[in-house]
Amino acid sequence: MAYTPRQCVFCSQNTKMLDYRETELLRKFISSQAKIIDPRHTGVCAKHQRGLSRAIKRARIAGLIPFVRG
Repeated sequence: MAYTPRQCVFCSQNTKMLDYRETELLRKFISSQAKIIDPRHTGVCAKHQRGLSRAIKRARIAGLIPFVRG
C-alpha cells in the first residue's frame, strides 16, 4: 500500500492564525473523550498542529470547550 501525503487543511486555506473562539472548527480536531487528535490522523502539518493545540487549550481555559467528557 503506497503512502499518499495529505495536504494540511490550514495550509490549503492559507490560514495564518487559529482563533480559540472558533469552537466549531476546534471540535473537529477533538476526540469523543475531548482529547486532541494526533496530526497523523488529521493530516495537519506541525506548524498548524502547534497553533491548533494552543487554541484548544486556550478555549478550554476560557470555558468554551470541555476538558473531559464523562
